[in-house]
Amino acid sequence: MDQKIFEAVDRYISDLFIPPDESLAAAEQSHSLENIPQINVSPNLGKLLYLFARLSKAKKILEVGTLAGYSTIWMAKALPEDGRLVSLEIDPHHAEVARKNIDRAGLSSKVEIRVGKAIDLLPELVDEKAGPFDMIFIDADKPPYTEYFEWSLKLSNSGTLIIADNVIRDGKVLDQNQEDPMVQGAQRFNKALAANRNVSATILQTIGVKEYDGMAIAIVE
Repeated sequence: MDQKIFEAVDRYISDLFIPPDESLAAAEQSHSLENIPQINVSPNLGKLLYLFARLSKAKKILEVGTLAGYSTIWMAKALPEDGRLVSLEIDPHHAEVARKNIDRAGLSSKVEIRVGKAIDLLPELVDEKAGPFDMIFIDADKPPYTEYFEWSLKLSNSGTLIIADNVIRDGKVLDQNQEDPMVQGAQRFNKALAANRNVSATILQTIGVKEYDGMAIAIVE
């Protein structure tokens, strides 16, 4: 088994289960057109987020890390007509591109993008009593993942689904001598998640076009 097979199988699955969607394709393409890092979730993981939102019957979703809005669109598509998604993005250019992509998808009425550091915006949401959210997706800079998770708990209630992406880092989390702050952030988060008695959680290993990583999945008790 090698990366070529993983990518081929990933495309096989997406060809079977993800019909062509112009808004999603345009959001993906905007990464290269707008010089935005191509670190968005894969189509299959986007569909998984959509299914998670449907399974949790989410009406309110919080996303930490918008990028160009690809995952935002997937989750917003799962919301009911009166649903709402709040997405936090540090880069104004990314937020501008995301807004255009979300508008193209016809989802602007459901999505609010807030620009700034998530570590500053999350306490503001708590102060505003913006929660509880039914689903929270964390996919931003890794060093403060633990803090994002702790603030997410303050914006949750029993049954809230919390998902955090990129927590295996190509298996580098196994190396306790890692000096990469991204890996260290994932390691610290994984330990904090496992130790927290207010959630039931696990990590799903992920392979495919985005190579080898993992997605943490937790339900607030």
